[in-house]
Amino acid sequence: MWNIRLQPHQKLFFTSDTHYNHKNICRGVTSWTHADGHTRDFPTLAKMNDNIVNNINSIVGQDDILIHLGDWSFGGFESISEFYYRLTCQNIYLILGNHDHHIEKNKDDIKLLFIDVAQYNILRVVDENADDLEYDFVLSHYPICSWHDMSKGRFHIFGHVHLPGHKKLMPGRAMDVGIDGNNLKPYELKEVISLLETRPIKASVLPSDHHEK
Repeated sequence: MWNIRLQPHQKLFFTSDTHYNHKNICRGVTSWTHADGHTRDFPTLAKMNDNIVNNINSIVGQDDILIHLGDWSFGGFESISEFYYRLTCQNIYLILGNHDHHIEKNKDDIKLLFIDVAQYNILRVVDENADDLEYDFVLSHYPICSWHDMSKGRFHIFGHVHLPGHKKLMPGRAMDVGIDGNNLKPYELKEVISLLETRPIKASVLPSDHHEK
């Protein structure tokens, strides 16, 4: 379990599926065919990368915490640290995605860039900025239809499926926090709480998944 206590003036953010330096997800240079619905509308890879970095740095400060739910980067091993060192925030936790194989294998001790790295985890957040309110999350790169302590109102956040903004909320207290559903920006903790806390407690069913054949 990851236990995080937010200090005064410290914020927590969630994001996923940045796909930094991923050529085929950039519309101007992709080699995918019939890919408009699965690409980002940038003419060059550099412009896409700059947009992702600038969007994160514009809202996530150096002392804040960023929890990334997988598919960190593409374009080879060097892209991992390149992306990391372009970010202002250095307090980053990572849930491994299906494309994070260099990090999973810990090539050249690359995991040391992150506060911690896991395949799946439970997160407990205590927010000193909100009278020590406590929130629990199930963290996974992949969406889970029924998760631990769902019946007690525990939230589930995930990535992987690149859902658009109008489909990012599941029937229960679950949400895709990938950047493609939020104008390529991370979500602050209070945004996620406000979206999920009043939703019914029930299992989720995915509306669509671009990985289906």
